[in-house]
Amino acid sequence: MNDEHLQLAVTAARAGAEELLSRWSDRKVSEKGPKDLVTDADLASQQAIRKILLDGFDGYAFVGEEEGENDPPKAVRDGDPDAPPCWVVDPLDGTVNYVHRLQSFAVSIGLYHAGKMRLGVILDPVHDELFTAIDGQGAQLNGQAIKTSDCAEISDSLIACSFPAGVKGDSPEVRRFVRILEDCRSLRRLGSCALNMCYVACGRLDAYWATNVCVWDSAAGTVIAREAEAQLTHFDGGAFDDWIPRFCVSSTNPLHQAMTQRLAETS
Repeated sequence: MNDEHLQLAVTAARAGAEELLSRWSDRKVSEKGPKDLVTDADLASQQAIRKILLDGFDGYAFVGEEEGENDPPKAVRDGDPDAPPCWVVDPLDGTVNYVHRLQSFAVSIGLYHAGKMRLGVILDPVHDELFTAIDGQGAQLNGQAIKTSDCAEISDSLIACSFPAGVKGDSPEVRRFVRILEDCRSLRRLGSCALNMCYVACGRLDAYWATNVCVWDSAAGTVIAREAEAQLTHFDGGAFDDWIPRFCVSSTNPLHQAMTQRLAETS
């Protein structure tokens, strides 16, 4: 992946963001499922992004949250080096925040090839914050290099998590939440996986875990966090799977060990 891919993804993200902001005060909302919202802005954003990306590089695959484009070709998912690169897009990460006019949502674009996410672009259009990364080239916020915090103790940490819609009181998610809350400085649920990963990458958060998100939620964020020197594994400390993202991302190895130990205990 190179700067040409990055610039195309940035252009696409800005086009998607323009669709979101133009509809923010007059969005039309429906339900994909119980407590799972979609707006006309999600759809318009994905259409704008898709056209720019696929016009830019012929033959690339595309996975997006909306319009039934959820599954990559088998060769892509299997990491076949001869498979085409695959764009992985969330046109509006943080839909519930967007619907309620909370200013925490983003456009997320990742690029997967040969068994690994290689590029990430996440744009927060409200605050005009553009997070970018290319595999092996570091991560940036608005063109400036970023790195995780140096937090090593869970007692000093600010942590975020994601819950599924309709979580029940006896769910493992609630047990994990309480277990981490007992030991950390404070815990947040901000409503955007993409931004949570960026906030770990730039040091605003010290760790984040999610066990219910989809590949389009985390694709770009995994590259940005990794390139900012974050620790990223399955939430129990095992290997991370890009296509089934059940993960913990932390600023330092000591904090990551503390996080994954506690999360594994409550599985």
